[in-house]
Amino acid sequence: QVHLVESGGGLVQTGGSLRLSCTASSPTVRNYPVGWWRQAPGKEREFVAAITPSGTSLYYIDAVKGRFTISRDNAKNTVYLQMNSLKPEDTAIYYCAARLGIAAVSRTSEYNYWGQGIQVTVSS
Repeated sequence: QVHLVESGGGLVQTGGSLRLSCTASSPTVRNYPVGWWRQAPGKEREFVAAITPSGTSLYYIDAVKGRFTISRDNAKNTVYLQMNSLKPEDTAIYYCAARLGIAAVSRTSEYNYWGQGIQVTVSS
């Protein structure tokens, strides 16, 4: 079992930046792809970005390309989501998740361990 805890959320103005962290309870997370999702009020959970265990392959949805960067520090059992040029439409609860596999896929059902989520609010 791997427990994931998100941190770094909060309130920021349009154009601002935040860095989310996803820290795992076990170093075994180093072997797992990790992704970030978000869920806005009244909407379904949406895939945002994912990273392979080695960190060499990264995936993003078009809406965040060029603004968000996913990275990981396996020595710290932590995956980051650097979010720049934030927009009001980025407002959501952000979740990280890890999967028992190799590929960093975007299907929610493929991920086995989820964090509790953290609020990100971008004011206009």
